[in-house]
Amino acid sequence: MTLARRTFLGGSAALTALAAAGPVRAQASAGTSAADFFGPGDGIAMLARNENPYGPAPSALRAASEAATKGCYYSDRGLRMLHEMIAERHSVSPEQVVVGEGSTEILSAIALAWGREGAILCPGLFWDTTVQYGERQGVTARRIPLAGDMNVDIPAMTAACDDSVSLVQICNPNNPTGMLVDAASLRALAAAVTPGATLLVDEAYNELADDPAGNTLVDLVREGQDVIVCRTFSKIYGMAGMRVGYAITSEENAERIRSHMMSFGGNTCGLAAAIASYNDIGFLEQSRAAILEGRAMILDAAARSGLTALPSQTNFVYVEVPDADAVQAAMRERGILIRPAYGEWTQYSRVSTGKLEDVARYAAALPEIIDGLRA
Repeated sequence: MTLARRTFLGGSAALTALAAAGPVRAQASAGTSAADFFGPGDGIAMLARNENPYGPAPSALRAASEAATKGCYYSDRGLRMLHEMIAERHSVSPEQVVVGEGSTEILSAIALAWGREGAILCPGLFWDTTVQYGERQGVTARRIPLAGDMNVDIPAMTAACDDSVSLVQICNPNNPTGMLVDAASLRALAAAVTPGATLLVDEAYNELADDPAGNTLVDLVREGQDVIVCRTFSKIYGMAGMRVGYAITSEENAERIRSHMMSFGGNTCGLAAAIASYNDIGFLEQSRAAILEGRAMILDAAARSGLTALPSQTNFVYVEVPDADAVQAAMRERGILIRPAYGEWTQYSRVSTGKLEDVARYAAALPEIIDGLRA
């Protein structure tokens, strides 16, 4: 089965279990609020979607609440402010920044804009939902198998980049493996492919890597290389449902991306939350600490269960198991939602770091489940 056959959300057993936690009725019952219909149901440990339940930051929540009172107005001024803040941090011009409804919108626009000019070259396993979107619109994707250690095969991707390729896309750190392509290899890839193609690096999990500054390619953008870096407020900032993401690239590339985006302006509350928390260092440090603690708990549980886990630089871990779908089903019976298998990778199970008490439930259940599968 090819990876293109899977979908990020459609048909997910995790979603089925979430829906089973309680029906959504046309009218909220007494004692409920609109907020009750978001997030996992009571008793559900949500460890399937790489969300950060420790966000949004208090600063973001205050800003979003205040901005809601001005929800009758379009968001132009706030959008400009966020462009300027991102540009200042990364020493680029605001015109080099693209803000979208999550990085998903931006990545989808890139798939269309570049995919209509040539093929998209990408790894055989990565978060390819936006590439699949392009394929549904007629874009061609060329997938290169992972290396033997499950990391992105940079030499193979370099060798496969010919005149028919318009875009080389990777996710670094990668999803679902959690592994990081080292900076030297990534820069070698950029040097090799950018004379003829654009290099797109989805850095959604960059802030969770051991050395975020050393593993970004934003400096190549500043140098004028044909590189696009995408980031999101969904992960370290804990704003997955507020839909704010951005790209940093050349002014020419930025304009090309904007020409293929479907929305304009932005969500007032989401933008306000992003502006308020972008430089909230205290929250970011606390959020990162909780995520790393949860990651360590998952790695320890895997080791105690006699399992091997790939080295993660993200808020999830890819654990080698006897049967990923069987592990997912057994966890679901215990109210713990993790990912089922990704396509042909049936012996790898991805589990996210959620609330620490939920991670503890997973850690306690894993040895028992694995023992049962081995019996």
